[in-house]
Amino acid sequence: MANAVPARIRPTFALQVLLGMAAGLALGFAVRATGQAGIGEALHTTGQIFVQLLKALVPPLVFTAIIASIAALRDLDNAARLVARTLFWFAATALIAVLIGIALGLLLQPGLHAGVAASAAKAPSSTGSWLDFLKGVVPANFLGITASTTLKEGGATTGLSFNILQIIVAAIAIGAAAVRVGEAGSAFLQFNASALAIFRRLLRWVIALTPIGTTALIGDAVVRYGWDALSALGAFAAAVYIGLALVLLVVYPALLLANGLNPLRFFATAWPAIQLGFVSRSSVGTLPVTEEVVERLGVPAAYAAFAVPLGATTKMDGCAAIYPAVSAIFVAQFFGVPLHLADYGLIAFVAVVGSAATAGLTGATVMLTLTLSTLGLPLEGAGLLLAIDPILDMGRTAVNVAGQALVPTIVARQSGLLALDPLGTPARAATA
Repeated sequence: MANAVPARIRPTFALQVLLGMAAGLALGFAVRATGQAGIGEALHTTGQIFVQLLKALVPPLVFTAIIASIAALRDLDNAARLVARTLFWFAATALIAVLIGIALGLLLQPGLHAGVAASAAKAPSSTGSWLDFLKGVVPANFLGITASTTLKEGGATTGLSFNILQIIVAAIAIGAAAVRVGEAGSAFLQFNASALAIFRRLLRWVIALTPIGTTALIGDAVVRYGWDALSALGAFAAAVYIGLALVLLVVYPALLLANGLNPLRFFATAWPAIQLGFVSRSSVGTLPVTEEVVERLGVPAAYAAFAVPLGATTKMDGCAAIYPAVSAIFVAQFFGVPLHLADYGLIAFVAVVGSAATAGLTGATVMLTLTLSTLGLPLEGAGLLLAIDPILDMGRTAVNVAGQALVPTIVARQSGLLALDPLGTPARAATA
């Protein structure tokens, strides 16, 4: 009984995260006010270490989880239907998001109210193309590992990165092969299950650090970005964030209610992933946490292990739907290029299917340049928006992550697989 009191008064994980955000904001503004560069660097380093810990777990976790998912889905009669419904909801929610983006771009006309000079326009360093899908989906090597060398004043730095889409493809192929060979693959599947359990335990340890990581990441964001750059592109930033808010706070709750689910419970459970996406600006880095909250929402682990990693690479309502739509209209208005009904149809088409074409790449700029090139708009227009991209990216990634948790929850509900009833109590208890 002596240990019961501290357990009761210990703040919940969600409250710890909220306190972390508040502490990060306070530290960030304090550093900007006092100029304490040492504290700012400590926030930056701590935040980067936390994100690196998450990203280090992504490749092995995705690889083993996908293989385990393939082994488990073979026992489900509706596995093909689950996949089809998942892709349908990916496309449907992306279509809704891009239509909202187009409407806001036409209503607010951000390109006609920009305070940025045309001289700031420049071509971005990375662009998207429809051929990127074929390049991104075929594994370059066994685990989709890519090495890149960056030249700096102090010398050359070589780093390794992982193409998550390629890891998914390789894991699906290996998992399917292990299932098809029958008894010969059983030992491998058992080893994979053990490895998955180990990586999940490591994940829990890292997730426990989320309040500290949140403090560091949001404090670093305040120190580095501030809000000064928003003044010149205020109308554009407002259009993007209004669109993000409409999708997150109106569209998603409406879809949850339409499927008999409780929006308050959904957001309360998914909050750790959504806020981590906001402060880390990385759907892939947030992926382990997203999968964890999706399972807490009652989605079977076998299905979540398939849907969440796929969503982290192709389901981006913020980066691939709202942002490119508003940005394309901004660029057209800024350069005086008229857009017609067919052009708006192209914007919607790119938002729905274009995220697959850029799935192996990173950054909303890639998706934006794909949209601009498809419409024939100047790619230099993307350079106008780079100054405030980090600030916008926080909101975009939060919506991305929320959508990546939403779709598996809805599909599991429609398929009768959700382990919780609409009120959030265990389904078995509810039917007892």
